[in-house]
Amino acid sequence: MDPISIEPGQRYLARINPKRIPHIFTDVLIIGGGIAGSRAALEIDPRLETIIVNKGKVSQSNSAYAQGGIAGVLDPLDNITNHIQDTLAAGKDLCDQDLVEHVCREAPRHIQELVELGADFDTEDGKIALTKEGGHSHRRVAHALGDATGKELMRALVLAVNSRPSLQTWTKTPTIDLVTVEGECRGAIIWNRYHGKTLIWAKQVILATGGAGCLFRETTNPPLATGDGHALAFRAGALLQDMEFMQFHPTVLYIAGGARYLISEAVRGEGAYLRDCNGVRFMSDYHPDLELAHRDIVSRAITDRMLKTSHSCVYLDLTHLEKSLVKERFPNISKVCASFGLDLSKDQIPVRPGAHYMIGGVKTDLQARTSVPNLWAAGEVTSTGLHGSNRLASNSLLEGLIFGAAAGRGASQAALNQPDQYSASLLPDWDIEKRSDEDLNSKDLRNSLASLMWRDVGITRSADSLKNAMDKVDFWDRYVVDREFKTLTGWELQNMLLVSQLMIKSAIERRESRGVHFRSDYPETDPAFQKHISVISNR
Repeated sequence: MDPISIEPGQRYLARINPKRIPHIFTDVLIIGGGIAGSRAALEIDPRLETIIVNKGKVSQSNSAYAQGGIAGVLDPLDNITNHIQDTLAAGKDLCDQDLVEHVCREAPRHIQELVELGADFDTEDGKIALTKEGGHSHRRVAHALGDATGKELMRALVLAVNSRPSLQTWTKTPTIDLVTVEGECRGAIIWNRYHGKTLIWAKQVILATGGAGCLFRETTNPPLATGDGHALAFRAGALLQDMEFMQFHPTVLYIAGGARYLISEAVRGEGAYLRDCNGVRFMSDYHPDLELAHRDIVSRAITDRMLKTSHSCVYLDLTHLEKSLVKERFPNISKVCASFGLDLSKDQIPVRPGAHYMIGGVKTDLQARTSVPNLWAAGEVTSTGLHGSNRLASNSLLEGLIFGAAAGRGASQAALNQPDQYSASLLPDWDIEKRSDEDLNSKDLRNSLASLMWRDVGITRSADSLKNAMDKVDFWDRYVVDREFKTLTGWELQNMLLVSQLMIKSAIERRESRGVHFRSDYPETDPAFQKHISVISNR
């Protein structure tokens, strides 16, 4: 299927005069320092200079927030074929089978590499402890700190990155745009808190910016997950695919006034029940796998139950589990619940779904190459073909590791083969004069966008809801695109509007229900849509 051709409102978000701003030259630029970006950095040859730019702090990434664990066959009773089949089943006939086989075979080695880097996984009888999560046929999810796996893995990776003199890490440094010259990626425009707009010229660029959960009102993602990388790549001419597939996590702590905190799938993996407001354990009405059905099924079941009971949430019940197990496995979740006066081992925990993981993104190959020369990508910003239309639990950290390493190797080898002949180019100016952003309430518009996306492009979609969303987003974009923003808030808003348009257009095109994409007007899976929907800029 040919890509949908869409014209972005503008090529570059910020007006710059290259003669008046600082220029930095490096061999490799990595945008994003989560698990994919950090793992990529460790593959860069130390003879090369590498800069890692983070929009915020490393601790604010989706990687650091990850609770459940990382999937890989480490149990003698399990085998690689099982992991492959479970991943393909979750993806609903839209996975790249060769790539799935590659990832599942590589998983044990990459987990062992984390151990060698100093990651302290939870153990049982001297071996890495494993748990089972939804969609997995065996216990194969390795975890750390009970329910804070991402935090521990990032600790080990960041320590390794910081120990290498050739790697510089810049925090609180958002990227405004990728720079392209004659169709090739040459670096990026970033915002330096000391110098303002700055041009970083690089031989090779790796995009590892994470997800886009903040497009939706209810999300597990940190506030920085605004789809920037998807927007950067699209404006730079990269091919994106599967943008209609946003995975909603079924169980997000739902307490008025409290942050939406993820309640890990591992909680249900250890035996927790889902009950409605009347105390009824309801998952048997929806799927034979009960609470361990795939995430899309559980999310829709919870939403349906909330509607039938006219209640704002459902409840997780762990009261039948051993208190010692709950305390040992879920110390961080227990702490968060306790801050609201809830005892995980005694009380029913209010939960509902929230936007969690962006499956769609920048199309990459097995080596993490994008369609733009000199641009590589890894992690949640990509669409590798691993997840198909529905990500299997705990395959995301694994994907970030494997393709982060691939991107690092590829970029390193390419940069080593390029001579040190650095040069700068003059970038095109805007075609029209821009208005000031002073009369625009960006925060209000961002909240309106998130509410609209949650209501009309959320767990259940239809032609009418998608058209309503498209009309409103297009209207907002028309009066936002002709303004010149000078702060991160404005640039994020422009990125969010663009990524929302890409998601809605792709969802309109997919006239079926498959995986996390459910359309009430096309409730069945249609073999004619066993294909990827791609989008590309026609600018």
